[in-house]
Amino acid sequence: MAMYRKLGKATKPRRALLRNQATELLYNGKIVTTEARAKEVVKIVEPMITLAAKEKDNFETVTVKAKVARKDKDGKRVKQIVDKNDPTKVLSETAHDKDGKIIRIENGKTVTVYDEVEKEIKKDLPSRAHARRQLLKTLYPVKQVPAEGAGRKKNTKEVDLVAKLFDEYGPKYADRKGGYTRIVKIGPRKGDAAMMVVLELI
Repeated sequence: MAMYRKLGKATKPRRALLRNQATELLYNGKIVTTEARAKEVVKIVEPMITLAAKEKDNFETVTVKAKVARKDKDGKRVKQIVDKNDPTKVLSETAHDKDGKIIRIENGKTVTVYDEVEKEIKKDLPSRAHARRQLLKTLYPVKQVPAEGAGRKKNTKEVDLVAKLFDEYGPKYADRKGGYTRIVKIGPRKGDAAMMVVLELI
């Protein structure tokens, strides 16, 4: 008997399907699929959650200095005009006049104003860094797109699903020894009568 179901697909399409469904399950917490596929996805997802729970606290907090763009009251970057030949010499503190028109100064260029701030970041220890790479081998990149149309492209951002595994699922399932998922049957599919199920994280 084979160790896995072939799901009527060649190797590469089957792996792509299972990776996609595992990614969707970890991102949304629930997917609707066939019973055979769900059982295969469980075999992929459960070891990933176990690894995340094991490595959840395996990091150190480091304080670093970072440059952050200064913003005005409207949330836009503050720009000033400096001399092209001597960038330390400020010709104008703002790139706009009172009416909002762009100021033109001969031999000047517009630059963004940056402030230096201290940030605390999590630095992975070697075993957690290895676990992160292991998880990234399976997970696809996820992009979060806003529902409303205005500013959709601008506000699209990439979701760090591995960080979600470490920070959210790791502590949540730290005390469980497996059994992180639940399969609920919802009836046969029209057409081929394949049993459809809801696969969800408990």
